[in-house]
Amino acid sequence: MMSLEILMETCGDRADAVELINKAIETTEKGATLTHRLLAFSRKQVLAPKLISVNGLIGGMLDMLRRTLGETVEIQTPLDEDASKTLIDPAQLESAVLNLAINARDAMPDGERLTIETENVDIDDEYAGSRSEVRPGPYVLLAVSDNGVGMSPGVRDRVFDPFFTTKEVGRGTGPGASMVFGFVKQSQGHVTIYSEKGEGTTVRLYLPRAPEDAAEDSLPPVASKEAPGKNELVLLVEDDYQVRALTKALLTNLGYLVNQAGTGADALAALDDGEAADLLLTDVILPGGMSGGQLADEIGRRSPRTRILFMSGYTEDALAHHGRLPSGVNVLQKPFRKAALARAVRSALDGG
Repeated sequence: MMSLEILMETCGDRADAVELINKAIETTEKGATLTHRLLAFSRKQVLAPKLISVNGLIGGMLDMLRRTLGETVEIQTPLDEDASKTLIDPAQLESAVLNLAINARDAMPDGERLTIETENVDIDDEYAGSRSEVRPGPYVLLAVSDNGVGMSPGVRDRVFDPFFTTKEVGRGTGPGASMVFGFVKQSQGHVTIYSEKGEGTTVRLYLPRAPEDAAEDSLPPVASKEAPGKNELVLLVEDDYQVRALTKALLTNLGYLVNQAGTGADALAALDDGEAADLLLTDVILPGGMSGGQLADEIGRRSPRTRILFMSGYTEDALAHHGRLPSGVNVLQKPFRKAALARAVRSALDGG
């Protein structure tokens, strides 16, 4: 995608070329989206959990949900004011709620009522014992309900399969429910679905409650889509020459100065030979016996002011434990587009 965007900038005055490049980018994004879905379903995506209020997240989404669902859908939010906090990836949870809301809208062709509610619940040993991978204990229940057309038992039983969809071509992405299922399971949660033809559908997400003494996480400032550099120096470490060259071109275009290296040893040598970088942008998996995490630790000792941003190729992330990143770690998922790179770099430099 990076090479296509660079090509787009060189062909800006040729409408026919721009149209072809846009189609190529669209096809590439569909492939990346499918990969994300499969990784989410198989619970191999990298999560960045933070301590959040589910009520606060839902409240912050309401304007977006109203714009997305349209005026014909009434949104009700009976949120339990005593609902506990949960340690979860907020971006993935927001995406899950949006997926479920869009599926609910599509099940209500004439526009009806969407209900999003929260409450504290406990899963007991008896319930957990009858269901695989369910842990007993305290949870925050987030339920999304509609009063639409509902599902037959055959459809309901397959709704979380990654390749199953009832949507016609051109009517949404379909398999979003499988992403929700995989994300919640990877977060040590539980998902149930209740639906009958003509009676609507309810999807319940059981999110593990955070311990009472869990530390607050400060969310980094969100950078805008247009997030130019200010001549800060970025130390780019990537062993794939083509990816490194394209990333450097994008960073330079955004207004950053760039030093580059292919291994951790080369990066440390570059640091010794020149000025300290404002940001280390490094792949997680590197050749030469030093991982991106080890490189970040060493640079942190030599140059404490240098911010850290990792790049990840979806899975086998050396920083992740069971797919969950330590709190405070910034990760840019590959493949990425220029806008995503701009936001991630600016956010990391501004204090994320």
